Formats: sequence, structure tokens, C-alpha cells
Amino acid sequence: MPIYDFRCNVCHRKIILRYKTYEDYDNATHTCPHCQSTDVTRLISRVAVKKSLTSRLFSGGYGGDDDAALSDLDHADPRTLGRVLREMNAEVGEDMGGEFDEIVGRLESGERPEEIEASMPDLPDNPLTSGGLDTSADD
Repeated sequence: MPIYDFRCNVCHRKIILRYKTYEDYDNATHTCPHCQSTDVTRLISRVAVKKSLTSRLFSGGYGGDDDAALSDLDHADPRTLGRVLREMNAEVGEDMGGEFDEIVGRLESGERPEEIEASMPDLPDNPLTSGGLDTSADD
């Protein structure tokens, strides 16, 4: 629904006029609802674009602080986590395989990450949470 801001040139109030379609706006006589004057001037309005969490992550919408962006996911409910993982996968554009799809599907159905992890013992450990990366060299 198109929304337009105007300033009435008679009573000097800022008014908001809503129209169902752009055609309705084009055909309307813009009238101040306070004083009924048609002497109104259209104002330039700000535009707001809502971004998804994934879009903010990929665009640096957290001021370049990736840790702050990811910390939002620490306490996210499983469905949100699953949705974000699926969105991130779509952004990357790579097939992550069947295990990824299974995990994300289970998250999206509301299953907790700890339950999924316990039921899938063959998943590799996360080197970032299980004592660090193995940096030893095989000589």
C-alpha cells in the first residue's frame, strides 16, 4: 500500500495519505484531513528496507563485527537457526550434502542442536569447540 507524506500549506501540519494502489494516488485530489485544504506539498520520505539476519551477516550489517553477528545465533531457537543456515547455504550456492540437509531439516522442525548431535555420532568434531585445530605435522 503506497503511503505518502505531505505538508498542508494552510494549517502547516504534516499529514500521511494512504492509497490502495499507485493508480489511486495518481487519480486522487490530495486533501488535508484536518482543514480540508487541497493546497498540500508532497514531502520526500525515508525508505526503510528490512534485511534478514543472513543478509546482515553477509553485508557487514553488524559494523564488521562478525562475532556479534554470530552471537545472535547462540541463543536462537532451533527453527531460527535452521532457517538462517538454509539462507546462508543459499547465499553461498554450494550443495552441502545430505547430512547438512538432514540437520537443517531437523532444526527447522524444532529439534535442539544437542539432540541432533547426540543422535549423529559419526559427525566430525568441530575443531573450534573441541580443543582446537590439530596443527601437528606428519613427518
